[in-house]
Amino acid sequence: MISITRTAIQATKRLSTLRPLTTTTITTKQHQFSRTFTSTTAKMSAPSANLILDAVKARRTYYPLSKTLPIETARVDDIVKTALAHVPSSFNSQSNRVVVLHGAEHEKFWDIALSVLKAIVPAEQWESTSGKLNMFKGAAGSVLFFEDQDVVNGMQEKFALYADRFPVWANQSDGMLQFAVWTALEAEGLGANLQHYNPLVDQQVAAEWKVPASWKLNAQLVFGGRTGEAGPKEFKPIEDIFKTFSS
Repeated sequence: MISITRTAIQATKRLSTLRPLTTTTITTKQHQFSRTFTSTTAKMSAPSANLILDAVKARRTYYPLSKTLPIETARVDDIVKTALAHVPSSFNSQSNRVVVLHGAEHEKFWDIALSVLKAIVPAEQWESTSGKLNMFKGAAGSVLFFEDQDVVNGMQEKFALYADRFPVWANQSDGMLQFAVWTALEAEGLGANLQHYNPLVDQQVAAEWKVPASWKLNAQLVFGGRTGEAGPKEFKPIEDIFKTFSS
């Protein structure tokens, strides 16, 4: 019997992140030997807070937008689905709902908005209003954010003590989802801007895309290719908006 053991002699910083040593025994007709080795697969490190904060700082409002995307539409859908699954909600109620519109479906949404607003906007304001709506229509797509009121109502019945808070908490969760999707899409090189043409378009949207009656539309995130830089952004003095205490 011949036993051969190979061990790592020099420890490096990189090796400290690798999986534990593994011993494998190999047997042949004439010999049996053992080999000890280190896997070359590194453990996945936790994301740095700075990476997340950089994405937060880079999220801006962009318009106008083009129909040319730097990523595939399937990637857009994957980003939205991941955010939808992982954004927190009170009592894990998961009341957020999303519809993503690409291409002609996106244009159809903004045609609905044009039709609805034309009936109520004064004639002298229509040129400005229609110009803005057509600018949104010129983008690549829209993410429609909803709250499922059946879920909210169910939570109110189940936890009556907090009944008046569940609509607020559901809205907060939806806001987190909007921010997560907006930030993630722009991290992929897209531009986006957030709009609110609900409840004016709610009835037509529900009919066109077979949206359940319990889904309440909250916002529309318009996305597309960037055609320029975001405008300047002003910040309030941090000492006016932040307090910290320690003991």
